[in-house]
Amino acid sequence: MKMINVLIIEDDPMVVEVNSGFVKDIPGFAVTGVAKTGSEALALLEKKKFDLALLDIYLPDMDGFTVLQEVRKRGLNVDVVMVTAVQDAETVQNVFRYGAVDYIIKPFKFSRLKGALESYAAMFKRFNQKTAIDQLELDKLTLSRTQTEGITGLPKGLNEITLKQVLMCLVRVTKPQSAEDVAVSLGLARVTARRYLEYLESNGRVDVQLQYGSVGRPIKKFIMTGRNEHKELN
Repeated sequence: MKMINVLIIEDDPMVVEVNSGFVKDIPGFAVTGVAKTGSEALALLEKKKFDLALLDIYLPDMDGFTVLQEVRKRGLNVDVVMVTAVQDAETVQNVFRYGAVDYIIKPFKFSRLKGALESYAAMFKRFNQKTAIDQLELDKLTLSRTQTEGITGLPKGLNEITLKQVLMCLVRVTKPQSAEDVAVSLGLARVTARRYLEYLESNGRVDVQLQYGSVGRPIKKFIMTGRNEHKELN
């Protein structure tokens, strides 16, 4: 397989050294460039072909998200994995909206980066074969093993991308959400949203609160575990 050329965009020399060592320990990858600023990274990407960039948010001249935006505006053909300590939900969501293939939060274990790069390598290899890809194969390629770390063995009919979207929806809000709330927010069917929420409940990721109305059955509302101590809403 063709060697995957990696550009590390990071201003901390120690982090560059560590990440370079990690990448070199993963077969099929080679660090072929390092940029300490956003402008340096964009200049390198204009001149030289890189397959993948490991991009930090905090850079001396511009933030990494701005770099990612510029990459897309200029039509530069490089995939991006964000590697940063930033973990607010809005930034994470925007990074994925601009096409990052993964988001790794510092500090991280080598196994996390290794899993991300191995998943990327499988996708890279398949896309470079220049043949048609059916839906089943595409799903296998795009569902990263690490996007929902700690949750494995999803039941039939659930997928990790949608599960991540449901989690992100709950992270962004402070009030309990019903299945209908989540469905409207993400454009899902209510029954679909409920399946994901109940799965997260069974894994201890969310708490359930009951909202009692004047008539009928109580409405289940879901909130990230530990965010609210009250179990019932009146």
